[in-house]
Amino acid sequence: MARLRKVVFPVAGLGTRFLPATKVVAKEMLPVLDRPLIQYAVDEAVDAGADTLVFVTNRYKHSIADYFDSAYELEETLERAGKRELLAMVQGLLPPHVRCVYVTQEQALGLGHAVLCAKTVIGDEPFGIILPDDLIVNDGPGALRQMVARATDGGGVLAVEEVPHAETGKYGIVDVEAGGDRIRHMVEKPKPADAPSNLAVVGRYVLPARIFELLEKTTPGAGGEIQLTDAIAALLAETPVLAHRFEGTRFDCGNKAGMVRATLHFASIDPELRHLVGGIA
Repeated sequence: MARLRKVVFPVAGLGTRFLPATKVVAKEMLPVLDRPLIQYAVDEAVDAGADTLVFVTNRYKHSIADYFDSAYELEETLERAGKRELLAMVQGLLPPHVRCVYVTQEQALGLGHAVLCAKTVIGDEPFGIILPDDLIVNDGPGALRQMVARATDGGGVLAVEEVPHAETGKYGIVDVEAGGDRIRHMVEKPKPADAPSNLAVVGRYVLPARIFELLEKTTPGAGGEIQLTDAIAALLAETPVLAHRFEGTRFDCGNKAGMVRATLHFASIDPELRHLVGGIA
């Protein structure tokens, strides 16, 4: 793939695991050390070459848009006070060439539906998806950039990671061809006894625009939700989709333990804080 220009961020969830904080603060705006979770996801998208960031949100979430918008009064105050380092930090959340687009998901009808909401913005080009809950850190190219390097025209790439067999019911699980990484089929949240492997899809996707047509044909499953996994399963019959074992460490920030572990990780590499961290849980 020559370039990936657009990345979708499904951020319409209510973040109930982090109540009561998420009653007024979007889960994606909760800080991991001194930066909100969404900033790490956006940085990864920009690292992969994206210049259009599509946030699929709900009608009540405004803090993400506010965060990436200009804060004129704050910037003016910092400038008058001569706090140029802080001013540069506030103004440097996004490169100048990157734009944000906000799309409303009227009803919580699943990840597949959230992605489908971005169809008019994405158009007919390949795109990426980042689930901000999965914070992936490394010293080299970000996970999405690694995946773009492997993507082929019309094909797809999914980030995968081995998980304990007992936890397959929490993930979409893939089965790859023997000795390779082409996905043969995938199952959404199978019981351990039914799982074809322990290779789980973890929050990063590179997909062709064809996925939108397949999502439109996808029948809602349990809870009336449209599963992205079902549409990808249909895509497998048409074009190669690869399982990418990414380089990096993943923190599941969709729960409190993962947020704590991620915070401890960044504190451990911060020169001013690492002496406070005796070890990472």
